Amino acid sequence: MSKIGRKPISVTGIKIEIKGQEVHCTAPKGSFVYLLPEDLKAELNEEKKEVAVKVAKLSDSSNRLWGLHRALLANEVQGVTVGFEKRLEINGLGYKAIVSGKNIQFSLGFSHKVDFELPQGVSLETDKSGQRLTFKSQNKVLLGQVCCRVRSLRPPEPYKGTGIKYADEVIRRKVGKAKT
Repeated sequence: MSKIGRKPISVTGIKIEIKGQEVHCTAPKGSFVYLLPEDLKAELNEEKKEVAVKVAKLSDSSNRLWGLHRALLANEVQGVTVGFEKRLEINGLGYKAIVSGKNIQFSLGFSHKVDFELPQGVSLETDKSGQRLTFKSQNKVLLGQVCCRVRSLRPPEPYKGTGIKYADEVIRRKVGKAKT
């Protein structure tokens, strides 16, 4: 029994249609079609405004698939209703990001500027200093990949703490050389 698979997904304020293995969802921020594997089926409870993912036929992998696809479907529903957001911070003297349309230009202490293009479906907001970045998207996976790629441009280093890090990330600092 999957603990996550048993939980129903709340779909208040969303139009849901189930056609065989496909779950069609329409919400104010967008719409999507989610395809379930053959081992699973979706059931809509109109009274409680919930969608439950059930096991249609029992197999060796159906329990793992059950929890996985329930979580992926819940992420899609949350994306079109509320959306996802991740925050990054740039630490370092002169380190900043400048946004122009879908392009970001980073100054990260290299001898050159680093250009980065945002993919379709991801938006970015910065503060005045250009050191606090807020990425927003409806797709949780795409948002995570973009933030990971931006962070990999200049990962935080443990001695001074300079680089790009997640806002809630804690960098373990190391002590430098001791004077004799």
